[in-house]
Amino acid sequence: MIRWGGTAYRLHPLFVLLMLASVLTGYFAEMMTLFGVVTIHELGHVAAAKSFGWRVRQVQLLPFGGVAEVDESANVPAREEFVVALCGPLQNAWMAAFAWGMKLAGWGDPAYWDYFLQANVMIGLFNLLPALPLDGGKLLQSLLSYMMPYHRTLSFMTVLSILIALMLGTASLLRYPSGGIQLNLLVIAVFLFYTNWYGHKNLHFQFLRFLVNREKRAGALLEAGRMPLPLLVRPDTPPMEVFRRFMRESPHLLYIVGQGGRVLRVLPEAHLLQAYLNRLGPPVDRRAGPDSFRPPRPPKIG
Repeated sequence: MIRWGGTAYRLHPLFVLLMLASVLTGYFAEMMTLFGVVTIHELGHVAAAKSFGWRVRQVQLLPFGGVAEVDESANVPAREEFVVALCGPLQNAWMAAFAWGMKLAGWGDPAYWDYFLQANVMIGLFNLLPALPLDGGKLLQSLLSYMMPYHRTLSFMTVLSILIALMLGTASLLRYPSGGIQLNLLVIAVFLFYTNWYGHKNLHFQFLRFLVNREKRAGALLEAGRMPLPLLVRPDTPPMEVFRRFMRESPHLLYIVGQGGRVLRVLPEAHLLQAYLNRLGPPVDRRAGPDSFRPPRPPKIG
């Protein structure tokens, strides 16, 4: 592990294994080039995140990119998340252009610049796949945050990412038994599947983290002049069902509607959110389903 600028950088065990294999097979120079490409890719993310004031605790480097752990998660503007995700592939774009220019100028070994160019194109394009935790998945997730409730966005992205992982796994086995298995692609598919399956199982806890910091974010949106969106709610609606309709980039006013469509009360979202969070009991077993997490006495909306 290396700590620099308040951020810890770690190598994923898979990357370590590939480096050891490269020494045995005589491809160490190529592996070190790949390591440099991945590192610069991730530094693009870190630099963009820190420019927005994010706290990047750790970056784990993998052969095809990296995974950054930040404190802010979904409590930052979606546009910031979009920019941070985009700044990784942008590093690959300028490095690929640099390699192309060096080859045209005739400086250095053309074969090396071909490899350098190919590595950047492959890593950049692969990371644009719309699957989490890849950059393309984060880009899509930030855009969907403007179009649908945040809980639905999380659910949609985890399911989509699992489907893409299954497609990659199937593609890695297409040549079997005649041409063998594409092991690199299979390993990536397994990594993506496991990451998103785990995320899907813990979706409710990801959403609770969003709710815990929601009041501060909603306040910032109001200060920025964002008009609250109305939500029509019946008095007997469970609080979590209301929260699942929250838009990430919009504060809300809750219109409590009784029989005949008569508005009984109008509440700011913070009123219900504070009451709910204050009444939460101790966490339940994470292996239980999302609906098993309930406060002991849910606050009444009406």
